[in-house]
Amino acid sequence: MASSKVHGIQRVISKLASSINAGNYYEAHQMYRTLYFRYLGQKKYGDLLDLLFDGAVLLLRHDQQTSGADLAILLVDVLIKAEASISEDQFNKLSRLFGMISSDVPERETFLANALQWSVRESHEYKSGHPQLHQSIAQILWKEKNYVLARYHFLHSTDGFGCAAMLVELHRQRGYSSEVDLFIAQAVLQYLCLHNKTSAKDVFDSYTTQHPIIKKTGPPYILPLLNFIWFLLKVVESGKLAAFTVLCQQYQTSIERDPSYIEYLDKIAQIFFGVPPPRPRSQGLFGNLLQSFLSDLDELESEDESHSSHPRASTSRQHMETDELD
Repeated sequence: MASSKVHGIQRVISKLASSINAGNYYEAHQMYRTLYFRYLGQKKYGDLLDLLFDGAVLLLRHDQQTSGADLAILLVDVLIKAEASISEDQFNKLSRLFGMISSDVPERETFLANALQWSVRESHEYKSGHPQLHQSIAQILWKEKNYVLARYHFLHSTDGFGCAAMLVELHRQRGYSSEVDLFIAQAVLQYLCLHNKTSAKDVFDSYTTQHPIIKKTGPPYILPLLNFIWFLLKVVESGKLAAFTVLCQQYQTSIERDPSYIEYLDKIAQIFFGVPPPRPRSQGLFGNLLQSFLSDLDELESEDESHSSHPRASTSRQHMETDELD
């Protein structure tokens, strides 16, 4: 019985391939959709996934973009309904289909959005999609010279090295020489705002090493903004608010080159240093940092007063303040 079913499936697949090779694309597409509903009702998810992937590839190879993209979207629908586990094999298949769908086909965006949504089902910490899938999509978009979208997907991946290589190429092709530090500074700040310290460091180290205008493995850099970013990565790793506050004050001129930097640094202060979100009519980043630091000192003083009977209380506070500033 099982053998006859397998042979039946093979006959249908052979007929589908023959229809496509004969140029009967509409007929083949409708047959795939019919099998989709039949297999879905029978919960034959594994067979259906293979069928839809092969069908999408066949149609896309024959430049049937809309029909191929439709089957690709159905494939993601099956992954969701089957509650399929994420795997490298599935990521590779999804990436391959994305690369085959033409960039001017509207369904491509739907396919990608659905695929990213499926990819978070077992990894809820990645709200925008699994980093591995983002990385594959970023590489494809980079090859297409779609730098804007490639950059977005790199930022949501963990591939700081790939992001750096793309940024070097982007700056050399479309940027001004005076913007060489701006290209990397924004990427580092955005990685940090996404809680990704490792990729922030990777993208900075790789960019500053690879870019022919910079070509340095560490400070001092000629451009002050690069020195600021290098120190920022160190301070974020240390978690010391006082050092972060002083650093931002010392490099205020460099920070003010781009108004968005203040917003990024506000967010970074909240994530890595426990600074509360800015209140309406606040005094800005530096006012918030100073207020937070002073509040910490007030708390320490209150603790000292409550423990004033202890002979080592004053000495302990002095050590804590010294450690905070180191």
